[in-house]
Amino acid sequence: MTPAQPLFPGLRAFAAAASTVAALLAGCATEPPRATGPVAVRVLAINDFHGNLKPSASGIRIKDPADPAKTVAVPAGGSEHLATAIAQLRAKNPNHIFVAAGDLIGATPLLSALFRDEPTIESLSLMGLEASAVGNHEFDKGADELVRMQRGGCAQTAGATTGEACKGPQPFKGAGFRYLAASTVVSATGQTLLPAYHVKRFQGIPVAFIGLTLKDTPTIVVPDGVRGLTFRDEAETVNALVPELRKQGIEAIVLLIHEGGVPAGDYNECPGISGPIVNIVNKLDKAVDVVISGHTHRAYNCRIDGRLVTSADKFGTVVSEIDLVLDPKTGDVTSAKADNLIVRTTFAKDPRQTALIETYERLVAPLAKRVVGRIGAPLLRAPAPSGESPLGQVIADAQLAATAREFGAQVALMNPGGIRTDLGTRPGDDLQVRYEDLFAVQPFYNNLVTMTLSGAQLAQLLEQQWLNQPTAAGRVLQVSRGFTYTWDASKPPGQRIVAGSMVLNGAPVAPEAGVRVTVNSFLAGGGDNFSVLRQGKEVRTGMMDIDAFEQFVKAHPGLAPGPAARVTRQN
Repeated sequence: MTPAQPLFPGLRAFAAAASTVAALLAGCATEPPRATGPVAVRVLAINDFHGNLKPSASGIRIKDPADPAKTVAVPAGGSEHLATAIAQLRAKNPNHIFVAAGDLIGATPLLSALFRDEPTIESLSLMGLEASAVGNHEFDKGADELVRMQRGGCAQTAGATTGEACKGPQPFKGAGFRYLAASTVVSATGQTLLPAYHVKRFQGIPVAFIGLTLKDTPTIVVPDGVRGLTFRDEAETVNALVPELRKQGIEAIVLLIHEGGVPAGDYNECPGISGPIVNIVNKLDKAVDVVISGHTHRAYNCRIDGRLVTSADKFGTVVSEIDLVLDPKTGDVTSAKADNLIVRTTFAKDPRQTALIETYERLVAPLAKRVVGRIGAPLLRAPAPSGESPLGQVIADAQLAATAREFGAQVALMNPGGIRTDLGTRPGDDLQVRYEDLFAVQPFYNNLVTMTLSGAQLAQLLEQQWLNQPTAAGRVLQVSRGFTYTWDASKPPGQRIVAGSMVLNGAPVAPEAGVRVTVNSFLAGGGDNFSVLRQGKEVRTGMMDIDAFEQFVKAHPGLAPGPAARVTRQN
């Protein structure tokens, strides 16, 4: 795609047609009389669903009622239980809306990912989701694919000039809800990729739902996913929309934002919240009444700058029940309160969701259940104090093995954010590894990219691990066998790698030496702020990361955790 080419051919015609239909319907409809008394509205919200049609193994961790100093895992989530919870909550108030704060798709389990996340879109549409902000993961496969998620149609076959690929059981109709992208602008036109907001009337009183994602999306998405797009400042975008909404007589404003914070308390509390959402909310126009957030995979129920701010954990484990009261004279919100409800698996299964899941399970079973091998002990992603993990070591070794012979790789580095779960912890399988287990660990389907960096650039790359990453040991790159180094936690970011500590296969890495380094395509494009990787030379693109992982597990039966001795932490 070049700047001269129109982004998303046909999108303007689609948007124009939709606007025309909406206008015709509005002209035919009779506007209900405005309420004369206060109007109670229920907003139901989720975020970061990530295609978890079935309950995730992790559930949600909450304070142990018997010992608040500890936490316990509660089974929760899954679309069958979530749909029932939503239906029950919706029935309590005829004035309701179901919304989301992004990352509904992307980084999804195999059941959804194999079908390009169409099952997730169908599931949420079936639940009655009405509007959602776009999240960063909505751009994992590019903006054209996001638009297809909205509009429907089959995915274009990779490399094909004619014909389309349809893998699902029926033609994909697209989302039955509206994706909102107020801050995502097509650079060539200056227009938003998708609508900025959605307006719904409750007994004649309009409420606007603005949707947007974090401005740093380009730093955490594969570059091709955001090519041709600009991501504007979150608060500035919202504040610029307030006058436009007020001209339409809209005073009640709810923000759906894919950015969040980290609280210190339980799922329905908010002590000591920190993170980007705090600064964003403090900069918002006072006209914004409620903020529904996400991205950090945490649950909280907060007051920031006098406003209600919520987040509903992840994977459909929590629904935020937000109750608003609207003033019929001013049209504004006079009160807002929330309660985070855990979607426990004791909620009955919605039969329509069950039917949808079973349809796709029949299609995916031959691939998902295929046995790849057997490991010798569980491989966990939890990091040691140094930052490395047993599972991270194995994945880095797999990527090195897959690129050493063909591309001369000497070191492989893996970002811990791309390792999504443990391996070998499913009960009752005697450490048998199936393809679906590997995919659950690495669901992004990235190419492996090998390049040459100088020793000095490699050191710079390692220093970049702590830029914008306050939880240092939890975000350290995983390194392959044969490469070691030491970092000093007492030093400031940018000065943590101990001089002379980088050793490759027993020899110190000289600043001027060339080193062949393998990373995934997300990192190669500068993801997670590893900008030095854009300077790599003699770049070669290889197999997919999941294929390398599968090959390695097959070739090394009985894999078990090794010593955490590749990365050493001082202080």
